[in-house]
Amino acid sequence: MTSLTYRYVALTDTGLRRPANQDSGYASPRLLVIADGMGGAAAGDLASAEAMHIIRQLDRDLDVDAMAALQQAVTAANARLGQLIANDPAVEGMGTTLEAMLWDGSKIAFAHLGDSRAYRLRDGALEQISTDHTFVQSLVEEGKISRDEARVHPHRSLLLRALLGRDDNEADYNWLQPMLGDRYLLCSDGLSDMVGDNVIEMALSAETIDLAATELVRLALEAGGYDNVTVVIAEFVEKGADVDEHLSSSDGQPQLVGAAAGPARPRTSRRSEPKTSESQTVDPEEIRYAPRPPSRRRWLRWTALGIAIAAILAIAGGVAYNWSQNQYFVASQDGKVTIYKGVQADIPGITLQHVDEITEVEVSTLPDFRAKQVRAGIEASSRAEAEQIVKNLDQVAIKPTPTPTPKPKPKDTETTTSSAVWLR
Repeated sequence: MTSLTYRYVALTDTGLRRPANQDSGYASPRLLVIADGMGGAAAGDLASAEAMHIIRQLDRDLDVDAMAALQQAVTAANARLGQLIANDPAVEGMGTTLEAMLWDGSKIAFAHLGDSRAYRLRDGALEQISTDHTFVQSLVEEGKISRDEARVHPHRSLLLRALLGRDDNEADYNWLQPMLGDRYLLCSDGLSDMVGDNVIEMALSAETIDLAATELVRLALEAGGYDNVTVVIAEFVEKGADVDEHLSSSDGQPQLVGAAAGPARPRTSRRSEPKTSESQTVDPEEIRYAPRPPSRRRWLRWTALGIAIAAILAIAGGVAYNWSQNQYFVASQDGKVTIYKGVQADIPGITLQHVDEITEVEVSTLPDFRAKQVRAGIEASSRAEAEQIVKNLDQVAIKPTPTPTPKPKPKDTETTTSSAVWLR
């Protein structure tokens, strides 16, 4: 059997819309890692950098199985985030996605958490080997929407699992068996949200992985560059093969990029970053992952709805009301997660919403940032989607520990004997 090793490259870019890079990437002869920070402001930088500093301690000779070592490192990274949040409640809600591959010389231990992705290019065909931990992915798996619909779904960025400093977001772990010529790509959603898989396949097939990395980042920027974009690529070759001195990994040194590396790399695109007004003070990453306040889009929707109702009352009546009653949203009622039928709009003299179902999920049992989302209201395009939102909330709710029933105390010898037999 041919002994394998791999060449590697890590590359990142802040993108064209973000003020800072909250991604972190790492590549070395043993370890490949991507972490995409979330939570807004500096918290996303902090989360991805701190997680990366823990995970990259795996880049050494290990005294345990690669999978066991990887699991221990992910647990330690999660504990580190929990410690930071406990020390500074202002960063509550921060977290990071994680893709990590640890090479033991014959196979890869792989960990995945969040919506960053891992791909494999084998014999010219691209395959996604990770499954997004997102709300829309759950809809795809249930057959409610297609993959193409998922790419434009309004809740496509809602994460169900990430590294958040808690104990209820377990990573997916798998062994991977590479073959000669395989190329593995780890990327943040700044690439996969902007570029389709068919385009990724073509770019990843470039002559060298360094060229592939540069092309992938360029394509994400050319598509709009709405997010930070980070790629880590490995190409498996025969051990002892000649080393191309033009490749960035020819010196065998680790490559650390993004938030965990401190100052960002020079831009990989000549395009200028668009100017933003001073009034734009909200971090886009905070909007994407953190509790969402009522958006401008929602206010526009309310205004349009009000105009529509006024016109219909003057002309025909009833059409707008019937439309509103086919809408759903999830909010809070008497401390419980509740499905409402209608729309969140207050118009004097007209009731546009009513309770459809009060569930058993207590808002107080939800993580803080999920509870805030519920209190603000989460829109759903259908009754089925509202039920799925409730189901996902129930999965992250903190369940109370049942109180054990005290054992009856025996009153006399006869009762004691009877009770003993009953307990057996």
